[in-house]
Amino acid sequence: MTDELSLRPVCDDDLPHFFAHEQDPEAAWMAAFGPADPTDRAVFDAHWARIRADPRVVNRTVVVDRAVVGHVAAFPVGEHTEVSYWIDPRRWGRGHATAALSALLREVPHRPVRARAAKDNRASLAVLRKCGFVVVGEDSGFADGRGVEVEEWLLELPAVPADQGGH
Repeated sequence: MTDELSLRPVCDDDLPHFFAHEQDPEAAWMAAFGPADPTDRAVFDAHWARIRADPRVVNRTVVVDRAVVGHVAAFPVGEHTEVSYWIDPRRWGRGHATAALSALLREVPHRPVRARAAKDNRASLAVLRKCGFVVVGEDSGFADGRGVEVEEWLLELPAVPADQGGH
């Protein structure tokens, strides 16, 4: 269980923390679909400038006991909304990803919401399932974080039927 976890809008001071989190080779491998060169700060900064400027993207910093431990986002992909998250690998296994994603999903109430996870990323798949996502398909693509083609699960958090409290 997490301690005092909260989400807040991303600020400039968070970016060095995010960049440091992405330097972990195991985390980059698990995420798979990250940057080709996670050490390229200019590419990192350009990416964050672009997504922070997009009003359709909901980016939140994950804070636990006043420490920045990661980020979580909801963003448009075509006509759909997808979510992603990145937690400092030193904080894995403490429920932070699940708690952060759950909090984001309360903030972004429209459904359905989609997510993707490399098929071998059991931890991410577990987080998504705990948050109510179900596997709805499969895909594959070249993963810069691994330098190879990677198979992934496509997941969806379905809309709540009207007879169960939906709108």
